[in-house]
Amino acid sequence: MNSSALKPIETKFAPKPVGPYSQAVLVENWLYCSGQIALDPSTGEMVGNGNIEEETRQVLKNLISVVEAAGGKSSNVIRTTIYLTDLNDFAKVNQIYSESFDNKVNPARACVEVSNLPKGGKIEIDCIAWLDGK
Repeated sequence: MNSSALKPIETKFAPKPVGPYSQAVLVENWLYCSGQIALDPSTGEMVGNGNIEEETRQVLKNLISVVEAAGGKSSNVIRTTIYLTDLNDFAKVNQIYSESFDNKVNPARACVEVSNLPKGGKIEIDCIAWLDGK
């Protein structure tokens, strides 16, 4: 693949990357979004004090902001991966997630429990989106 086919996506409405990666990379119509944790983009601080509902809302807000920066919306998301430090939070996350992806066809998804996440977060979500007309 020619590197000129890769377009980095960045927005101030999602946290700046904390490492050597892009918020997302657009390749033709495919948008590959890096995982988002519950960082407030304006302060760089974690949101929620360990409250899974507040963290989930912030993570989804960050993720959709990146999709929107590429010209998409939540209905363009076709695949997500959710990483939880406690799978017992699944039902709470699922409720909030369903509010963000209330489409005719919801994204395909995987959800896994992990031992740890950056900044002590309880949840991280990444996604792939298909952007028509890009």
